[in-house]
Amino acid sequence: MYCAGAAFGLAWALMADVIQLKDQAAITGTILAEKPDQLVVDVGYTVLIVPRERVETITRTGAGNAPSEPGRESAAGPKTAGTGGSAPDAGNATVAPAPGLSGAAGRGGLFAASSGAGQDRSVRELVKELGEAVVQVRAPSGLGSGFFINDEGYLITNFHVIEGETQISVEVYHQRNGELERKTYKQVKIVAMNKFQDLALLKIEDAGAPRFVSVVLGSTRTVAVGERVFAIGSPHGLERTVTEGILSTKTRQLQGELLLQTSAQINPGNSGGPLFNLRGEVIGVTNMKINFGEGLGFAIPVERVRHFLENRDAFAYDNDNPSNAYRYLEPPRRLQKAIGQPAL
Repeated sequence: MYCAGAAFGLAWALMADVIQLKDQAAITGTILAEKPDQLVVDVGYTVLIVPRERVETITRTGAGNAPSEPGRESAAGPKTAGTGGSAPDAGNATVAPAPGLSGAAGRGGLFAASSGAGQDRSVRELVKELGEAVVQVRAPSGLGSGFFINDEGYLITNFHVIEGETQISVEVYHQRNGELERKTYKQVKIVAMNKFQDLALLKIEDAGAPRFVSVVLGSTRTVAVGERVFAIGSPHGLERTVTEGILSTKTRQLQGELLLQTSAQINPGNSGGPLFNLRGEVIGVTNMKINFGEGLGFAIPVERVRHFLENRDAFAYDNDNPSNAYRYLEPPRRLQKAIGQPAL
């Protein structure tokens, strides 16, 4: 089994919804599902079922939002992308798109997020349109998959695909005059990575690299259990393999981590590839399977991908010291002066 650890930390808590209960207690977490008689809330280490009759108010993600009636959104609505360090709800965020990107733009135009207004299309149409955005990530110890989040060469993969590696290459299949042209890029920079959420952000820096086809990040809140989904990746090195299935559950807990479970076939080599809904939006990053069963694949929910990207400075990789996965930021000038020595 390919596995990922669980760590949300303080930043996760700051972006969570707050459910105020009638007994003056409160629950902080992410609302995964709302039903007439109950709420399903992810509190980071487990999932709670909260009866509606016990809920006083619900405050949605984002500072400054007013409390709402039980079962209703806050009057101010969720926080939109690009206004802070928290990960907003992709299904509701709507801001102006960055140049070259469709949908709502993430912080600094790094990624595009769906406005939630797309129409379902066939897998055949979507694969033809989005297949070029899915790549094969190679390292001396093995290979995996990845996908571009913007046209400048930034791409997402799994941490375990590149763990312990600095010599990374990315294979892209460009559409040229109706034919596929295979191109290998070897100048690949590790921008950020999070071992505990099994995510890594890379960037192609080859001279003369073209603009790349990219994907739009969606939301797990806009897809229901039982809906059709599909994955694109390189299982066992078989590049551009498409597998289709359904979303089996959105709240499968494995080793303390909440993952999406899908019946779409996932195998070694799919790791780091996208799991799409039928609107062509990424709803997860495939990262593991159960070896002794079939149709038991798992993916990291896209909300965690967005949180990782919005807070990428906290996970920045120090390319000058490959043994150290994190870059320590300089302390404030006042502190530097007080300690009388330069920052590390």
